[in-house]
Amino acid sequence: MSGLILPPGQGRRLTTPTQDVTFKATESDGSAISIFEVVVPPGFDVGAHSHHHAQEFFYVLEGELDLLAFEPVKRTEEGWQDWESADGDRVVHAGPGSSMFVPSGTPHAFRNSTDEPARMLFQSFPSPDHELYFEEITKIFAAGAGLDPEAVEELRIRYDVSQITPLRYDPPAQVSAGTAARNGA
Repeated sequence: MSGLILPPGQGRRLTTPTQDVTFKATESDGSAISIFEVVVPPGFDVGAHSHHHAQEFFYVLEGELDLLAFEPVKRTEEGWQDWESADGDRVVHAGPGSSMFVPSGTPHAFRNSTDEPARMLFQSFPSPDHELYFEEITKIFAAGAGLDPEAVEELRIRYDVSQITPLRYDPPAQVSAGTAARNGA
C-alpha cells in the first residue's frame, strides 16, 4: 500500500470564472475524506447552506474570508452576513491560519468580501459526494450562458445541499487601489 504525495500546484484541477478547485486526495486515491485546495475569487459568496450527512473542514491558507458555522436565531433568505446564534456567535472575518469545522446539519457559508483572491484547504466527509458535486457544478458554470438556477437546484438536491441563501458572484468592478499601487498605476 502506498500513500499519496503531491508537489505544490499538483492535483486534478477544475477551473471556471467562479471556481478554482484542485483535488488533492479523493475516493479514487483510497481516501474516505475528499480534500481540495480552493481559490475563492473576490466577490464570491457560496450562500448559507447545510448538509444532512456531510461534515466539512475549512482552513484559510491565504487571503481573507467571512465564515459562518452556526444555527442563527433567525434565518433570512437574502443574506447571512448579519446572522447571530442564540449564544451570540456572529460571522467571523478570518485570515490565514483560521479554520472552520462544520458538523452535519449546521448552517454554514463563506464569502470573499475583499478585492483579492483567497485560498483555502477544504475537506469533506464522506468521499466522493463533494468531488462529484464540484465536477458537475463546473460543467454548469462552464456553460457560459449564465447560471442555470434549475440545474443548480437539481444538483444540490442530489448531493445533500440544502441552500438557505443564494449563491452569489459579484466580482469587483475595478482593480483595487492597493493592487493598482503595487502595479505602478
